[in-house]
Amino acid sequence: MAYCGDEKESSVTPEQVFWNRRNFIKQLSIGAVYAGATGSQGVWAQSAPDYSGHDLKDQLSSEFVVTHHNNFYEFSTDKQKPAKMAKSFQPGNDWQVEISGEVEKAGRFTLENILKWVEQEERIYRLRCVEAWSMVVPWTGFQLSQLIKHVQPTSKARYVEFKTLRDPKVFPGQKRGTFGMYSLPWPYTEGVTMQEALNPLAFIATGVYGKKLPGQNGAPLRLVLPWKYGFKSIKSIVSIKFTEKQPISTWNKRLPNEYGFYANVNPKVDHPRWSQATERRITNESFLGVKKIPTQMFNGYGNEVAHLYKGLDLTKYF
Repeated sequence: MAYCGDEKESSVTPEQVFWNRRNFIKQLSIGAVYAGATGSQGVWAQSAPDYSGHDLKDQLSSEFVVTHHNNFYEFSTDKQKPAKMAKSFQPGNDWQVEISGEVEKAGRFTLENILKWVEQEERIYRLRCVEAWSMVVPWTGFQLSQLIKHVQPTSKARYVEFKTLRDPKVFPGQKRGTFGMYSLPWPYTEGVTMQEALNPLAFIATGVYGKKLPGQNGAPLRLVLPWKYGFKSIKSIVSIKFTEKQPISTWNKRLPNEYGFYANVNPKVDHPRWSQATERRITNESFLGVKKIPTQMFNGYGNEVAHLYKGLDLTKYF
């Protein structure tokens, strides 16, 4: 399959180069910071444990694939067009996020403010799309619980609601009529329970492949929940609200029979249009020739997250 972007695969980081760099950094003292290709985001810290849940038998998806095969409907429904359309979308440290609701330290904060509250690290996670394709992605960012601890939610906070930037000038896909009968209610909204948000696996990505997060991947802040389907990993976050009531997420509002609030990866519960029993793992290969592999419950992260859903019927509350 041809890509619409004009960046050649040979110009981006090969997997072996990434691993060599990562292994070198691991030899340094734990917690040491290093200045990589960080753009405007400053130094990134290495810390342990990794929480990646990454089996070394899983081949990393190439940087080109990760940054040129994207579901970002705010730009386009075509998976290759966001990489081209996002070239001028390069948010900096002045990007603002509103933190509100049941929280002690509410306010509007810049990306620069937020990065002072947290320690950044590198994590490798599987990414599973509800469309039955998957990748293995090396993210850079911070554990969501660090941000939550800093802003101090009240005892009434049971959920966390996230929203994407709404700006049709930046995101042409938000213009009325772009999706016809399937037009989505903008801005894109997602939510998780407080227990899910505090789980050590819940992550906010600021980079990928050791570089600043590009626009098509959700710059500058993207939620990453590796045990859930990819549509839960909301991009370009401008609002984080702590609520007592369960938020209504965009896809759950638009097609409630197809997209549940929890959206945990579950090979036993099919989407009406896609079987979830297997997935196409995308690495460096042609998308048409990728070998299917069995899908794991919770995307293979059950040991870390299954306890969050004890007693909950995951065939009913999908």
